[in-house]
Amino acid sequence: MELSAKQIAEYLQGDVEGDEKTLVNSFAKIEEGKPGALSFLSNLKYVSYLYQTKSSIVLVDRSFIPEKPISTTLIKVDNAYQGIAKLLSLYESMKDKKSGISPLAHISESTTIGEDVYIGPFAYIGKGAVVESGTQIYPMTFLDNNVKVGKNCIIYSHVTVYQDCLIGNNCIIHSGSVIGADGFGFAPSAKGYTKIPQIGIVELEDNVEIGANSCIDRATMGKTVIHKGVKLDNMVQIAHNVEVGENTVMSAQCGVAGSTKIGSWCMFGGQCGIAGHIKIGDKITVGAQSGISGHKKDGVSLMGYPAIEHGKFARSAIIFKKLPEMFKELDALKKEVEELKLKLE
Repeated sequence: MELSAKQIAEYLQGDVEGDEKTLVNSFAKIEEGKPGALSFLSNLKYVSYLYQTKSSIVLVDRSFIPEKPISTTLIKVDNAYQGIAKLLSLYESMKDKKSGISPLAHISESTTIGEDVYIGPFAYIGKGAVVESGTQIYPMTFLDNNVKVGKNCIIYSHVTVYQDCLIGNNCIIHSGSVIGADGFGFAPSAKGYTKIPQIGIVELEDNVEIGANSCIDRATMGKTVIHKGVKLDNMVQIAHNVEVGENTVMSAQCGVAGSTKIGSWCMFGGQCGIAGHIKIGDKITVGAQSGISGHKKDGVSLMGYPAIEHGKFARSAIIFKKLPEMFKELDALKKEVEELKLKLE
């Protein structure tokens, strides 16, 4: 794919500063730029690279004003990060799409397969399963009985989807993920732990992406639901009967305990832990390694363990660093008080 600066600007509704005939045929990070490549600058921590990059074109925000001369062609857009995402999506869509059903795949006779579906070697599709049009099932993936997969999904190798689970349209599930394993349900007794059968399912709504080696457990009864637009990073654990609201995102190694309800448009940093049977509101931001143990209202920014509002956590962190000195001062004050008491006696 070769595009000119003018074509890119028209596609992104941006403005060219430099030679609009400049051509690019690849992408590169701004610090690794090379002739013929397109880069972007959205984080000003990397602004120094703009003045030395060899990339032919760089996307920048409209508000950006260079402080030094530059040799590259700039395209100014409303949001450089969104702009590069749009271009990368265009580039990805132009790649050859896998198609055809391998004779080495196992497909049950009662399976329903849509048009233009790809099923790779050694994939297993169980009884009563449905794979709708345009979906790609990579080699060695396991779809159990009565699993339903919507249109234009990509399910990469070594994914396991247990019986009866539902996957919407335009979903992506990365390698090693497990959808619908039993929830962690055991009843304690004098003789040990008795397993509670998990008879519910998992439902992924449309436009969900699940990172590699993530696990979403089936409900004890009913559904574990991942609502539309949710993006989960690698190694995320979602327990039984959890509900994750629309367009919420979670970074790697987050864990959500059973029956918790998470709102829409929330953002969780890496390694967050969320207790069970609580309700998390909409548009909540949670810093990395935070622990949430109780209900949280809409719109708060949280950090720490147990998680508190971000401002309080920052002030507390400053005090925490001073604790050794404060302890010495307190100990000295105690001695002074004791000495004063002796003198008064």
